[in-house]
Amino acid sequence: MINTLVINGGKPLNGTIKVQGAKNEALQILAAVLLFPGKTLVNNIPDILDIQELINILSILGVCIEKQKKDSYLFDATNVNPEQMKTSEFREASSKLRGSIMVAGAMIGRFSVAYMPTPGGDRIGIRPVSTHLKAFRDLGAVLSEKDGVYKISLYQSSLVADQVITLSEASVTGTANLLLASVFYRKNNRIPRFKIFNAACEPYIQKLCELLNSYGAKISGGGSNLLSVEPVDFEKINASQTQKHTMSPDMIELGSLICLSTVSGTGVLIECPKPIETLGTTADRVFRKLGVNYEEREDSLWIPHHPVFEIQKPTAPGKTVRVVYDQIWPGLSPDHISTVIALTVHSKGTLVVEQRMFEERLNFVSTLRSMGAEIVSATNKMVTVIGNSKQTKLRGLGMSSPDIRAGMALLISALVAEGTSLISNASQIHRGYEDIVERLRGLGADIEEKN
Repeated sequence: MINTLVINGGKPLNGTIKVQGAKNEALQILAAVLLFPGKTLVNNIPDILDIQELINILSILGVCIEKQKKDSYLFDATNVNPEQMKTSEFREASSKLRGSIMVAGAMIGRFSVAYMPTPGGDRIGIRPVSTHLKAFRDLGAVLSEKDGVYKISLYQSSLVADQVITLSEASVTGTANLLLASVFYRKNNRIPRFKIFNAACEPYIQKLCELLNSYGAKISGGGSNLLSVEPVDFEKINASQTQKHTMSPDMIELGSLICLSTVSGTGVLIECPKPIETLGTTADRVFRKLGVNYEEREDSLWIPHHPVFEIQKPTAPGKTVRVVYDQIWPGLSPDHISTVIALTVHSKGTLVVEQRMFEERLNFVSTLRSMGAEIVSATNKMVTVIGNSKQTKLRGLGMSSPDIRAGMALLISALVAEGTSLISNASQIHRGYEDIVERLRGLGADIEEKN
């Protein structure tokens, strides 16, 4: 794989760029197709490494996959084979992708048993699978572990009607996994109606509920922290008609492109249906308080040239420096934090940034400091960024991408820096951003890939 990016920075960017389909939604939706013993047509799938890995996993499990066009696939899960989860091929493929953890929930929901290897993904701190395992146990499943693989069996549920399962954290993947495992039942694992408390309410979960309900599930409460599930007999699913799902635009990529366009653009149009709604109220408010100006147009967002942008002072009495931090939805997504830091380096003013959900996600700021950014680390979860008002240029550097979002933050910084930067381990960026090199070239970036 071509795994290094070479960027000659300082080129002003302008033009039009389109937001891809939502990565995090796609991981849930593609896992969900395993539940349906028929065909599902999924549109607007982002062509990124993580999705390619998950499509490979589905193929290993026996899903027949037909590519309809660049971003559209027809999945036929009629002949899924749960025994394939025991193979070394499945285990190796799952180890590359954190999102593979949701395959377990879908297979429990379909076959009452699943084998879950330790998943892969970003190294951004402790991301335990305990939330998922506890949810499966609360559902009535029996778990055992051998050689790093969990066997999860649900042959007789211990749930009683109107029981509440409380998730230990409002995890998106944890909520999705529990839904996938519980919305259908077979005679040997009868599950009565129940509620999920402390459920994640991100748009991804709302879209997953829509697809599952189209399959025949009965889920209510989507968009809230309390979901009600009335499990449906699997034998009553009508699989004769092809189900359809279209992926939402990616709110995280939209935020990344806003940051990119603000620091290095001279006028960029970001194509995205309902962009402010996609971005979310909190993220929109954060960007505006950081001094970013944009105009919502029909199915697009216009980012004008920002010769300078200034962080608004906090209005609360006694506070002199603005603080930004991540929260569960509808708060600011942790996936925005890295690119917000890359943005703020060039602002006028000072910003304290806290990463509350992942303790190793701010480690990349040492690279930004080496490029010339003025960033003070208080802890490994909090930094203070002192903006240079676009007066001091960063300098090009050789660096490595530690994870998807930090990789994009480094790429944004390299595009605005003077000189040449090399970003190795660029596959991390390709895991989350589709055709990013070609799309940035379309804006005028001087960027190429090499082995």
